[in-house]
Amino acid sequence: MANIKSQIKRNRQNEKRRMRNKAVRSSLKTESKKARAAVADGEGEAVRAQLSTASREFDKAVSKGVLHKRTAARHKSRLARVANRALSSDERR
Repeated sequence: MANIKSQIKRNRQNEKRRMRNKAVRSSLKTESKKARAAVADGEGEAVRAQLSTASREFDKAVSKGVLHKRTAARHKSRLARVANRALSSDERR
């Protein structure tokens, strides 16, 4: 345990930030799962809506500093790729 007053405060701040970051990352995982579930169900409009929501959440995480912008871009790209494959296979049917 720290004895220095500034370090005690720094530890408090770091813990708050850690918990906030953890909550944001958890919500990102939830949104990604919802988007993938919508793809599995195969409803076109639901897929687009979930993909948009997940993409927006990733952008918010980047703006808050929780994720690096390239990490978010990679995750968004992977989700979009899965969704586009599902949507294009629906059109072929």
